[in-house]
Amino acid sequence: MSEAKNGTQDVMQPAAGMDEDLCSGGGRHAAGEDPAKREQILEGARRAFLSQGFDAASMNDITREAGVSKGTLYVYFENKEDLFKALIIKGKTRVVQTAKHALNDHDDVEESLYDFGVTLTTSMTAEETIRSMRMVIGVIDRMPHLAERFFSEAPENGYTVLKAYLDRQVPTGVLDIDNTEMAARQFIEMAQAGLFKHRLFGGMCSAPPKEQIEATVTAAVRVFMSAYGPKKKK
Repeated sequence: MSEAKNGTQDVMQPAAGMDEDLCSGGGRHAAGEDPAKREQILEGARRAFLSQGFDAASMNDITREAGVSKGTLYVYFENKEDLFKALIIKGKTRVVQTAKHALNDHDDVEESLYDFGVTLTTSMTAEETIRSMRMVIGVIDRMPHLAERFFSEAPENGYTVLKAYLDRQVPTGVLDIDNTEMAARQFIEMAQAGLFKHRLFGGMCSAPPKEQIEATVTAAVRVFMSAYGPKKKK
C-alpha cells in the first residue's frame, strides 16, 4: 500500500519594528484584520503553551514568544482562553484536512482507508497533538466548553470525514454498510488500537514507530473489509 502523506505546519516569523496592524490605510490592514499578524500571535501562543502549559503560560509570555506588544495581542484575542480556542480549531483543521486529502487521493477503497488511517493515527499520536489534548483534559472541569470545541463535529472531524466518504462508496457497491456512522467510528478505533490511548495516558512515552502504525492500520483495513466489503452472492 502506498505511504501516507504527512501534513506540514507553517511557522510564522515575528515581525520586526512597529505593529502595523494597529493602523489602516496606505496598504496596511485595519486593527485585528491582518492574517499574518494573527498567525504570528498564534504561533507564539503555541510555543508558550507547549513549553509551560496552559495554566502557567501568561499573556506576557505569549507576547514575548510572538514578538508583539500586549496592545496588539489584545486587539486580536480577548484573553488566554480565546487564544487556546483558536489554536484548537487551527490544529484540528490541519489534522482533518490532511487526513481528508489522504482519504480522497485514491480510487481503490482499501488504499484510501489505509492512507487515511496511517495519516490520522500518525497525527493523533504525534507529540504536539498529545500534549495539546492533555492540556484540554487538564482544564476540562473548569472549562468544559474547551473539550466540547476540541471534540466537536463542527465543521469537520475524522469521523465525519470518513462517514461522508463511506456514504459515497456504499451506493457504488464496493462497501455494504447499514450504519456508516458506526462503521466510521469502528475503523478509526481499530486504526488507533493500542496506540492513541497509550500515548495519551502515558503508557507510551514517544510517538509509535511508522512500522507499528502501518501494521495496525493494515490489520484494521483487513478486518473492516471483511465485515463491510461487498457480500458474495450465495
